[in-house]
Amino acid sequence: MLPPRFIRRLVLAPLVVVIALAFIVLSPFLALLALVFGLTARSRPGRMRSLRLTCFALIWFIAETAALFMLLGLWIVSGFGGRLRTEPYQSRHYAVIKWFLDVMYDGAARTYGLRVEVDEPELTPEERIARLARPIIVLSRHAGPGDSFLLIHELLSVYGRRPRVVMKSALQLDPSVDVLGNRLPNVFIQHTKVGESLFTEQIERLAAGLGPTDALVIFPEGANWTPGRWRRGIRRLEHSGHPDLAAKAKKMPNLLPPRPGGTLAAIAACPDADVIFVAHAGLDTIVSVRDVWRNFPINQVIKARWWRVPHDAIPRDATHDAQVQWLYDWWQRIDTWISENRPGGAPVPEVTPEPSEVIPEPESDTAEPVAELPPDHQTDHPPAINGPKRQKTPGAFGFRGGSGFRDGSVHPVPHAKSEHRPARGSRSRRRSDSEVRPATLGGPGRTPSEKPSNST
Repeated sequence: MLPPRFIRRLVLAPLVVVIALAFIVLSPFLALLALVFGLTARSRPGRMRSLRLTCFALIWFIAETAALFMLLGLWIVSGFGGRLRTEPYQSRHYAVIKWFLDVMYDGAARTYGLRVEVDEPELTPEERIARLARPIIVLSRHAGPGDSFLLIHELLSVYGRRPRVVMKSALQLDPSVDVLGNRLPNVFIQHTKVGESLFTEQIERLAAGLGPTDALVIFPEGANWTPGRWRRGIRRLEHSGHPDLAAKAKKMPNLLPPRPGGTLAAIAACPDADVIFVAHAGLDTIVSVRDVWRNFPINQVIKARWWRVPHDAIPRDATHDAQVQWLYDWWQRIDTWISENRPGGAPVPEVTPEPSEVIPEPESDTAEPVAELPPDHQTDHPPAINGPKRQKTPGAFGFRGGSGFRDGSVHPVPHAKSEHRPARGSRSRRRSDSEVRPATLGGPGRTPSEKPSNST
């Protein structure tokens, strides 16, 4: 259960600062221990992981502490919070996020050697206009630690967008995420209120207020991919009377079934917004906390690709069933791309649904509101495609700035433990003719039959 806000402010935030200061003071000794441990483990693959982790943790503690003091200063100079909702202070808070993610990005590049390759649409005159003049709704797959941080970093630092994020309420246990997320227009989903329409309405309000430089970020899966969540998602579809969607989900071993509730509500609330679909590969071999230590990639390329669906090509006037099929068709397209772009040619995860009784999804897996679906759906609605594959170019999402796109929601999501963990290859995403950039570390899944909940 999430502690009340005053507890988080008066206890968690100071506690993190104290721990950070202690870690900084002890960092030389900890680094020496990590170095000795790494040298004694030279025969093991991925040696020096302990030293890399110590260095990255030091960077995070410093950045987290600095960000908290910046946010405290903004609260004081704004008249003790009286002007925090005004445009100048909103911009300053986005600047704090950008600074924090830039630091973490550079730290990940230096400690883990991560790089990102992005494939983007060609910068045609139409694409250039879309990047400069229209809001966007970003629908990204969710897999691996930090993918949401990478995504938000790209939106802010590369494309000049101001992201609004749908995320799990548990992320408020991170003090900086808690403060920034509640001062800026975002939605935190509480799994204890899954059956309420409150969060869908909040997502609609976020989407309706999007401006030309804003981006609404939703992770339709609702949680990071794990074999257990994948099986449970298929079972829920089957037992809720949606065999056609379950059949499609079985053909998508890389992704959880998308939850249409919050996604379709956002699309309907902002008729002028383009939809950006995001795929990435390279971090998805990490499905548990243990994997973060044992399998976190070192000197690996994270591949990414995104597609734009223009606002006039989105089936907003179609039936609900047709819109769900459109979303699933796009999800199949993303799954195919992931299978074809795994780093090192890693195999597709061999997971198969088991014909057993439905196992309820853990509450912590819920994130995005999901509307009820009628049992029968129309089929064969191919995804709208924005022309042939385009090359990656600067300012891809329709904003100013450079090129490249690293994945990432704004906050890392804990990984559910699965009873079966098959070896999964990494997934990737490309970038057309732009440079390869180093990456940072960073960053929810439900079925269409579920009631509205929160989203990541």
